[in-house]
Order: sequence, then structure tokens, then C-alpha cells
Amino acid sequence: MSTNLDDHIEKILWTEQQISRRVSELASQITLSFSSCKSAPVAVGVATGAFLFLADLVRKIKLPISVDFVRVESYGSGTVSNGKPKISCDLKIDVTGKHVILVEDIVDTGNTLSCLIEHLKFKGASSISVCTLLDKPSKRKANFELVGEGKFYRGFECPDYFVVGYGLDFSELYRNLPYVGVLKPEMYS
Repeated sequence: MSTNLDDHIEKILWTEQQISRRVSELASQITLSFSSCKSAPVAVGVATGAFLFLADLVRKIKLPISVDFVRVESYGSGTVSNGKPKISCDLKIDVTGKHVILVEDIVDTGNTLSCLIEHLKFKGASSISVCTLLDKPSKRKANFELVGEGKFYRGFECPDYFVVGYGLDFSELYRNLPYVGVLKPEMYS
């Protein structure tokens, strides 16, 4: 097996440049949406997959913004969600009465998002928006409703492939690739 991670990729779906351009566009949309808010929104990264996307996104948002992480587990070391997400590390910031922007690497089944939205509603967030790098609506199983004046921001619609890179992993590997690519099936079968 090659140690060059690029050799493990069947094809690149979005290049580093395409991702950077789209992140800038999303940050501009978020800046515009929240520019009239009296309090700083809280960007909540869903660890660990969203860490690169979150870092790039918040650096381009032209508003005061707080940042925190929540950890939710639903994949283990496989390629398919087990459908039962569980919060394993909660927020440090109190979100009561605040506008929360959940930042995800990918939304596929919607189970994790649905779980997190309910959790943030319980914690008293006044509005909940979602900003995801990738959206895979063909895999959607759970409906989720945004809260208050929440909006859904999507970087790219993802075809039904197993993708890695730019924070997305397989068994904790490939997060460091600067692009999003399709992992060769022999790497996970």
C-alpha cells in the first residue's frame, strides 16, 4: 500500500481553490445574514470533521463571532452512519438566547444534525442555522427543522460517493488532504 495519500484517491471532486472560493462565499452570506444581530453568533463546529472548514470559515466572517465545538459519534470506524448519534463532548459556551451556526463537514442522513438541533433547542438557543461544506440529500433519512430565523448554508451538493479530505476522514485518516476526493473502494473494503 502506498504511503502517498493522493494514490488512495479515485478522483478529486473539489480542489483546494474551489473550496477556498466557496468558503469565502459562505462567509459573506453569513456576514450579511447576521450583520443586524445585537449579539455575536456562536459558530459550533461538529468535531472532528468540521475543524478545517470551521477555521477557514470563521476567519472570513466579518463579524464578532464566538467559536466552540461539540463532538458527536455515529460512524465508528466504518463508512456508514449507525443512525444513532450520541453527544460525547458538549459545548463549553452557554448558548441560551444566542444565534447558533452549526458547522458541519457533511450532512448525509440528517440524524446527527437532527440530534444536535434538538440538543441546542434544549440548551435555549434563540436560532439555529446550519453551514455544511457538503450536503448529500440523496442519503437523507431524518428531517431537521432549523430554529427561529435559522438558515441552511451549503457549500456543495455531494454525489453518493465515500469522500475524504479537507477534514473528512476514513478511520481518522485523510483529513489533511487539501481537497475533497473519492476514496478508492479498496482502501475501505
